Amino acid sequence: MKYPIAYHITFTTYGNWLHGDERGSVNKEHNRYSSAFVNPNSGLHRKEQIALKNPPFVLEQSQREAVLKAILRVCEFRRWFAHAVHARSSHVHIVVSGEEKPEKMMVNFKAYATRMIRKCNNEQTTIRKYWTRHGSTKYIWTKESLVSTIKYVRDEQGKIMAFGATDNQRGKKQESKTGVTDNQSPERQ
Repeated sequence: MKYPIAYHITFTTYGNWLHGDERGSVNKEHNRYSSAFVNPNSGLHRKEQIALKNPPFVLEQSQREAVLKAILRVCEFRRWFAHAVHARSSHVHIVVSGEEKPEKMMVNFKAYATRMIRKCNNEQTTIRKYWTRHGSTKYIWTKESLVSTIKYVRDEQGKIMAFGATDNQRGKKQESKTGVTDNQSPERQ
């Protein structure tokens, strides 16, 4: 199998982006590249809110940092390269390279992140679901697309919350809560 140079993986926290949402959403019929989103629908949105197993989950700062650490650890353990990881309050962006299917990567990221969040909360929580089912897995085939995707994840999400990447020189994880360091620049890769 020929792998792309990277993937842009995004997943949301549970209950924060439901079908029918005014921002649009994706479902089985609306999940192809360049396909239209599900149209806003307040009735569908309300139905999904009622069906939630627990209240919507929002990542606090300590949890975002835990998620960042977990994802970088997965990358280090699996020998994947994290170009950019940005844990936000309602979603996580990961730009990652590795010889693996992105769906399996996402499962690993969510599992490790869940364990770290539970550890952060001392296992004392009534929350049963932290993440929505699946997420977005975009394939990146060119260096130009990689650079622009890293820029999008790092610079176009609003205030940086919990950001990090694999250190270019050593292949080790590098974390930054408020910004990036020189050796994380995509132009140096």
